[in-house]
Amino acid sequence: MTNDHPESPPRSGSEARPRPGSETRSRSGDGRPAPPRPGDGPPAAPRSASEPPTLTKSPFDSETFTSATFVTVGRGPDLALAAVWILARAGMLLLLVRDDLGIGGVGREVGLYQYWYGQFAAGTFPPGDAMWQYPPGAGLVVMAPGLLLPWLTYFKAFVALTLLADAVVTLALARADSARLTHGAWIWVCGLPLLLHLPLARYDVQTTALAVLALLALGARPAAAHRLGGVLAGIGALVKVWPALALIGTPRGRTTREAWTAAAVTALVLLAALALLFSESLGFLRQQGSRGIQIESLGGTALAVARATGAWSGGVGFRYGAFEYVGPYVSTLGHLALLLTVLAFGWLLLWRLQARRWTPATPLDAALAAVLLFTVTSRVISPQYMIWLIGLAAVCLTSRDTVMRPVALLLLPAAALSSLAYPVLYADVVDGTPAGLAVMVLRNGLLLAAALLAARRLWTSTAAPDAE
Repeated sequence: MTNDHPESPPRSGSEARPRPGSETRSRSGDGRPAPPRPGDGPPAAPRSASEPPTLTKSPFDSETFTSATFVTVGRGPDLALAAVWILARAGMLLLLVRDDLGIGGVGREVGLYQYWYGQFAAGTFPPGDAMWQYPPGAGLVVMAPGLLLPWLTYFKAFVALTLLADAVVTLALARADSARLTHGAWIWVCGLPLLLHLPLARYDVQTTALAVLALLALGARPAAAHRLGGVLAGIGALVKVWPALALIGTPRGRTTREAWTAAAVTALVLLAALALLFSESLGFLRQQGSRGIQIESLGGTALAVARATGAWSGGVGFRYGAFEYVGPYVSTLGHLALLLTVLAFGWLLLWRLQARRWTPATPLDAALAAVLLFTVTSRVISPQYMIWLIGLAAVCLTSRDTVMRPVALLLLPAAALSSLAYPVLYADVVDGTPAGLAVMVLRNGLLLAAALLAARRLWTSTAAPDAE
């Protein structure tokens, strides 16, 4: 890395390490300092032994050059990150205002949130609404725009709070990468726009913020930070379940006890409060149990290929707010997906029991691997799931010890393909045209490869015999 500040003198009681080759010029034969030779210039200030050499001609001449050196000069990275964030989010806002890309109507989901907000104002969760498939904590996110920014329209307030959550994630990732040696914040800032304007019209950015902040808190030393991480994960679990997986990789012992206890207590207290204040707080369970195979899931892609080759005679229907496959073997495939989810959970428990080595990145890596495994085994892979994965990949890359860099690189093209699948080519995906089928095969192939690679790298870095 470069060092733009004047070099500090050596600490008291210690002696600065001489530069290679400087001893022959600095001492005369009787041990006294030799006078400077003509042309030598002023003597250099002493250097601490822990300080890296200063760049002289170009970043590439430094012994400490890394792939990030060219963006690590002074305040440049912070300003560049802020500029890219502003430009990218402005482009996303423009797309949302127009909302005519592909099939269009991405922002209609916010209208549904506004309808649910009216239900909450009446003191109930959406009763008997097949579209409401979320844990009770999601009601807090749905109510937030109307309660916190009542002077704006619900749509504007929702987008404003989503951008605020996005900015909080960016700042937290940038602060975690204060040494500017990793690229976590850049993965988030540049990866999210690959999903076009969809992140601004879904509440998954807020959910991802809870998971990211929980993981960053778990990495701090104070016990209070571990409890805070548990509280955030507990709230996230009650908003959309998956943030509970942020705790799967906490180190054994005190950290796990503090974080898991805080998460459980927070979730139970919040659930009790919502059940006391609103009726039908657990109605979402009825809707989730009836879900089928969504066309964007891995199982849906398998059915699409079978349909295209004439090996399957089923079709597509609109159920529970999404297009799902209907026909023979769909129920069997749904049960198989649930079985695979259970097996994935069993593998994670086995990994935790077998893990021998924990690094600062292990909780981050484990969270990404766990969410990937649950994503690819799910009956539903909505496009907003990619927001979760990009956020978790970004927080992994705040640590130099992470083993998930190749996984993060796979997720970026998967995100771009997701935006092609929805909304750009969604009509082709529904109809099963060659273009729609190709996009889904490529996207889901990348997700499957990322999940398997994440599981393998997590195991070999922590649980394999040579990881000790």
